Parts: sequence; C-alpha cells; structure tokens
Amino acid sequence: MIDFSTRPTRAVLDALGSPDKKLKIIHIAGTNGKGSTAEFFTEILVAAGKRTGTFTSPEVYCYYDQFRIDNVPIAPSVFDGYRAATERFSASDFEKDAAAAIAAFAGEGCEWAVIECGMGGLNDATNAIYKKELAVITSVSLEHTAYLGGTVEEICAHKAGIIRDCPAIINAHQSVEARRFFKDYEFADKIDAIFDGGFVYGGKRFALKAEGCLQPHNAACAIEGARILGIDESAIYKGIANCRPRGRLEIFGVDGREYVLDGAHNPAAFEPLAEYLHSRDCKRTVIFGCLNDKDIDGNLSKIVADEIIAVACPGARARTLEDTYAHCRKQFGKKRTLKVASVTQALEKADGEIVVVCGSFTLLKGALKWIEKRR
Repeated sequence: MIDFSTRPTRAVLDALGSPDKKLKIIHIAGTNGKGSTAEFFTEILVAAGKRTGTFTSPEVYCYYDQFRIDNVPIAPSVFDGYRAATERFSASDFEKDAAAAIAAFAGEGCEWAVIECGMGGLNDATNAIYKKELAVITSVSLEHTAYLGGTVEEICAHKAGIIRDCPAIINAHQSVEARRFFKDYEFADKIDAIFDGGFVYGGKRFALKAEGCLQPHNAACAIEGARILGIDESAIYKGIANCRPRGRLEIFGVDGREYVLDGAHNPAAFEPLAEYLHSRDCKRTVIFGCLNDKDIDGNLSKIVADEIIAVACPGARARTLEDTYAHCRKQFGKKRTLKVASVTQALEKADGEIVVVCGSFTLLKGALKWIEKRR
C-alpha cells in the first residue's frame, strides 16, 4: 500500500525557499477533466497577459510537456536544473516533479500557477502548497478505490481536501452522489446550449475548438472560476476559443483517414469518445491497451468499434497483451478482434476510415510519432 502524505513535498518546498508562496495558485482535483480544465484556465490567464506556469500529469507525449510556462514546455536544460535540486530529498518521483515544477514557475517569474492533482486531493503531493486563490473540482467518479475509498462520497471527500481557505468551483457534470456532497459550493451550471463549434453559457456564446461532449462543461468551470478571480471577460472568451487539449479526443487527418488520440482510461472518461464514434457512419478501428490497475471491462463496454486491435502498453504497469486480447475478444468477439505487439504495428494494420488509439496515455507518444511521419 502506498503511503500518501503531503509532508515530503512540503519539506522539499520549504528547503527550496517556499516558492509556492510567491505564486497565485489554481488547484484542480477530480476524476476526469482535470487536464482539460487546467488547459482552459491556462489559456485564459495567458490571454489576460498573466505569466502562468502549468503542472499536469501524467505526461501525454513528452515528459517535459508536464511543466509549461505560458503553455510552452520549459526547456529541458532549464527544468532539469530545478529537478536536480530535489534529488537530495527522500521523496517519490511525483513529489519531486511537483516541487520542481513549483520552484521553476517561481524562479522563472510566473505570477500564476495552475496545478493538477495526481491522485485524490487531500493527501496528494500537490496539496502541500501553502495557499491557493481557487480550488476546482472536476467530474468525480470511482477511481483508485484501494486508496480513495469504494464509494463516490468517499472519493469526493478526498477531492474536497484541496479546498482550504479559498473559493471553490465545481464542474456541473457530476453524479447525484457528487452533487449531494458538494451542495454547499458553487457549480458551473449555466450551459444553455451546445452547438457545433461552441456553446452558450449564461446567455453568452463561446467559440470552442476542444473536441468532446464534456468539454463545454470543463470550459464552463474555467469560465466561472476565472470570473471569481476577476479575470477580464474578453480574456476569458479568447482563452476558451484558443484551447485545444492534447491527447483528449485529439484528431489528426492523414491521407484521407482520420486518427483520434484519446488518453481515456476509465469508463467515465470514455463517454465523449463513445459519443463521437456513435456519430461517425464509417468503419471504426479502435487500437486499445490498458494498465493493470484500470477497469478494462468497464472501459471496453464504452467503446464503439467495427474492429478492435489489442496492444501492449509500454511500461511495467501494463496489462499483458494476451490478457488485453482476451478481454477485447470477450467484448467484441473473435471475428472483430485482432492483436499485435505495439501501437505502431497496430496503426500499420488498421484499415478503418477512422482509427482511434485509446485506453492509456502511455500509448499516445508512439502513435503521434507514427502519425507525424506521415503528415
């Protein structure tokens, strides 16, 4: 069992001169939508002329993508210096990454920092930060039940642990249980309509490039939070319009074929992808891999596919190819299920008019490299 605590990160931050005290921090917890919501807040702050650091996890395409200033990854040679300063401490890699990110943001002159929780909230390493301007709770559902609890209410209690002496905004896309738990907080509940290319929130039309049926809810959460912080309305509008989260229903066109990269890795996260695939009247090939600690059957039950190709994810936490293939075959049948060793081999074999890579962020880096060679 992992021993979660904010103490190691706080000790590192204190030893580094408490850089978090120099920043205005927006802290984001939740099961799904954290990364996208962080992107929306970042774009809004950048549009408002605020120098902004952003820390998100896990990595989507590159380790250094997790540490950005004004939405541009910090140069490796620069970030590595801040990360090296944490190596003398007894802490996990994630705790060191979080502390190094905060130190880098302060050291490189940021005014604001947007910080995404790793797991939970109350005992997450990022919750070691001294103070916050705003706490944000995105959509909450069952996850990491061995550590966070077996009910939505227990998981909400962990997420709510980031709300400390600061205003809070809650994403409107919540279960009944989550709504009940957060009933005393403000929800981003003013979506009037969703249309192709945008949505109406509180009577005002917003342009939206981010794909996925839940992105208007994530955007609305950032809108409401930015208003609480007093950000100019024109910057809010521009930031929402500029945002295109990476690795979340991200679409690429190559040689007349559509490729979709989506890091969805729990059943609730698959809902936008499922809705998107339902809307496509063509052959849909899905390339799927899964980590050991994920709900593979729940994830597969959400997938819409004419053909599914099982692959092995890279890394020690990956579910074996044979096990992944067995679960895929159980869900889709032998005739519609294939298996290959890697995502690049799967992309070579896929012949759908739309090809999706999903199930784990660990698959996306290799998929993007394959796509970029052909664009």
